[in-house]
Amino acid sequence: MLNFTRPERPAPKEPDTKSATRAAVSPSAPTSAAASPVGAAPRPPLLPVPEASPPRTDGAVRRLAVGPDINLKGVEISNCDALVIEGNVDATVHSKAMEILAPGRLNGTATIDVAEIHGAFDGELTARTRLVVHGTGRVTGTIRYGSLVVAEGGSLTGDLTKLEPVAPAVITPPQGATPPGSRSLLGPQP
Repeated sequence: MLNFTRPERPAPKEPDTKSATRAAVSPSAPTSAAASPVGAAPRPPLLPVPEASPPRTDGAVRRLAVGPDINLKGVEISNCDALVIEGNVDATVHSKAMEILAPGRLNGTATIDVAEIHGAFDGELTARTRLVVHGTGRVTGTIRYGSLVVAEGGSLTGDLTKLEPVAPAVITPPQGATPPGSRSLLGPQP
């Protein structure tokens, strides 16, 4: 039989000043789960975890790596700043940057800002900013890209579509319309 208990140690003696503090606390007073022993720093309250994480303010990168010989099937990966795949993944991906290393493979749908492919992709790929297919890379399926770089030996097969850059919306007020209480800077001034 194994014994996982620690041997008893004598309790350190406390100065008499703490016993007066302990006596001031009523045993019938309600206590909270976050209450801490006398003299210890209070624990911060636990905060709920949001469902969709906002961008990090501390500059840390949300990174996910799927290592070699790992199989990941039937998942959705989102809110990821950097996704690195060396294993086999069947998933839907919404990420900022993705790199599929050889011999990595991704089957599914991916909406990415920047994608670099050294391994294999099969499915629907949207690389909004840039798609780079390296010499060992193979991309098959429906492919949409902002800009495209294919190294010698790289392969693209399927329906290719270049995405048009999105111009920022410019709202112009109708001719002669000025909001109430304001004056036109182009017309005569009083």
